[in-house]
Amino acid sequence: MSQDRPPLALPARPKRAFTRDEDGGILVFWALFLAVAFGFAALTFDIGRVANTQSELQSFADQVALAAAGELDGRSGAITRATAAANGLISRSQTFGDGGAMMSGQGAYTLTFLSALPADDRDPATATTTDPTRARFVQVSVNQRNVQTPFAAINATLVGRAGANAQAQVGATAVAGAAAYACDITPLFFCIPSGWSASANTGQQILLRTGGKEPKNKDDEQDRTKAFWQPGNFGFLDPASLDVDPDGACSNQSGANLYRCLVGAESAITQCIRTDAGVDTLTGQRQGLARAFNTRFDIYAGALNSQQNNPFYRPAPNVLSDIWEPSSGKASVDAPSLPRDICIEAGTCRFGNNDWDRTGLNSYLALYHNNEWPLQGDPNAQDRPSRDKMTRYDLYLAEIDTARARMNDDWPLTAAGYEGVGLPGNHRDAKTPAQRALLDPARRTIIAAAVDCESDEFTGKSKVTPLEYVRVFMTEPVQEMGGDGNGDILVEVVESVGGVGSGSGAASGIYREVIQLYR
Repeated sequence: MSQDRPPLALPARPKRAFTRDEDGGILVFWALFLAVAFGFAALTFDIGRVANTQSELQSFADQVALAAAGELDGRSGAITRATAAANGLISRSQTFGDGGAMMSGQGAYTLTFLSALPADDRDPATATTTDPTRARFVQVSVNQRNVQTPFAAINATLVGRAGANAQAQVGATAVAGAAAYACDITPLFFCIPSGWSASANTGQQILLRTGGKEPKNKDDEQDRTKAFWQPGNFGFLDPASLDVDPDGACSNQSGANLYRCLVGAESAITQCIRTDAGVDTLTGQRQGLARAFNTRFDIYAGALNSQQNNPFYRPAPNVLSDIWEPSSGKASVDAPSLPRDICIEAGTCRFGNNDWDRTGLNSYLALYHNNEWPLQGDPNAQDRPSRDKMTRYDLYLAEIDTARARMNDDWPLTAAGYEGVGLPGNHRDAKTPAQRALLDPARRTIIAAAVDCESDEFTGKSKVTPLEYVRVFMTEPVQEMGGDGNGDILVEVVESVGGVGSGSGAASGIYREVIQLYR
């Protein structure tokens, strides 16, 4: 019979040994690590919800600001159009904020229009405006959203703060603006009729006449009337606002010489000027500038006589006009120039109606080109418009192309007794036909600022926002009147190169609109 064995007893462990026992100690560190890791995971989850919402609201604010800024062109109605663009063009969704998921329309944000921004981005923008002609920036403040943070709520409960606010408020702001730049322009502006645009009047001839003088007393109505500006008047931009080419012909000029240089030299201005905030104009008359314009026609007189051999003042490759020096050495105006618009020839209009003297055109073509159109030998004849739709600028370019194809010094000389008709004389760096081929056809074009003088009152030095910049073609030399070196300028509209609301411009980036975020 077996005997029952007593149960095994564990050996007693002294208290001192227990305190030194390290078995299972790693569990303490794991517990601490898991608590911290869980806390970080919870924090990341909550922060991620907040950050994601803030990113969505900021993207919405940026897009609304850019859409609104694109309409801030300095014209009346700019604020109305900017508000409509913001309300109607942009909508975005948000994920974690309270309220609806879609963000759109004026109920989702507040628009504030500004005329200027402080130099320091840390300073608040306070230059608010309701004037559409002064609004250059828009600030968008998106309504704040509450984002729930569930793990923050759990943490609050664990630390005895159950019921504490476990949500974050998220908002966003953005500031955008529009800036307009004009590049390589002539320092000239002219007044246009209400509603006029270059694109709708290509080929139209304009008689530009020196504008009114500055009134002696701006408060005197009669004196102000004498200084009235009307469509067809022209004046000049203040050279102080222009970036003159430091390596060009005008780098060391000042006063009247600077004006003559800016008007008469080629590529005198190579930098872009900002025009959206207005350009400074000088509405007084400037003597002697007719002669500066005429360097394009190989005509050098007065103070410009010394520039005949200066390559900065070289003429256009085609200088055909009705002002010549025939072989006798006496001036003559017998040879016909490019015909004028009929109403301008009759003296009944300043802006032509694109109905130019086709009889005069026939006489011109008969004298110089055997009454042919397209011109015989024109390498681009297939691209020319028909005879009844051609412009004077079309004819000018066709003469250049044909002359270069023929490489004939005297072309298109057909009028007996005249020398150098068409191509400029043996001046400067154009002594051979090959060198003359390098002359720029654009030399006889001018890029001028078109201004609504009826809404913008000119009384002396003014600041005005041009409606557009227009490339015009000088159809004939400026004939001096009154002995002061001034005269009328006859031009033909070639194209618009850009203007308010036109984006980056129509011609080689001459006019550029830049819409950008500032804050």
